[in-house]
Amino acid sequence: MSKEILDACCGGRMFYFDKSDPRVLFQDIRKAETTLCDGRTFKISPDVVADFCKMPYADQSFRLVIFDPPHLIKGDGVKNTGWQFFKYGFLPSENWRETLKKGFAECFRVLRDGGFLIFKWCEEDIKVSEILSLTTEKPIIGHKRGKQSKTHWILFQKSMPNA
Repeated sequence: MSKEILDACCGGRMFYFDKSDPRVLFQDIRKAETTLCDGRTFKISPDVVADFCKMPYADQSFRLVIFDPPHLIKGDGVKNTGWQFFKYGFLPSENWRETLKKGFAECFRVLRDGGFLIFKWCEEDIKVSEILSLTTEKPIIGHKRGKQSKTHWILFQKSMPNA
């Protein structure tokens, strides 16, 4: 694999300066396009369509992994069909913990020893402390942002063997 950065669930590539950055392999479980209420086109167009719980890459394939999984839980009501569900995706309410635990494990599996994982999480439905308990890796730094400080950016480094 020639690209050294993996975005495991790229969605609409919303936080990228260059949405076609050649250094990044963009992956998502879905490919879709819609028109938002303001008339803009929103496109999810990954290089690879794959589930972050079972990625098709060899162990230690990437120097950097970006993990920005869906943060909304699918439940009853309007929230299921709103633009946020289309834009960000959703986690199944019955097994979100297992889904994210597998996702972390896969991200660290494809990450090189000593490599970095950037994790983004929005505390809309689930607290970040609950999410961090789903991996044995320990974060290095974190930063809250947004109007209500609900969005967390967290940096991990994969351990080196025998370190």
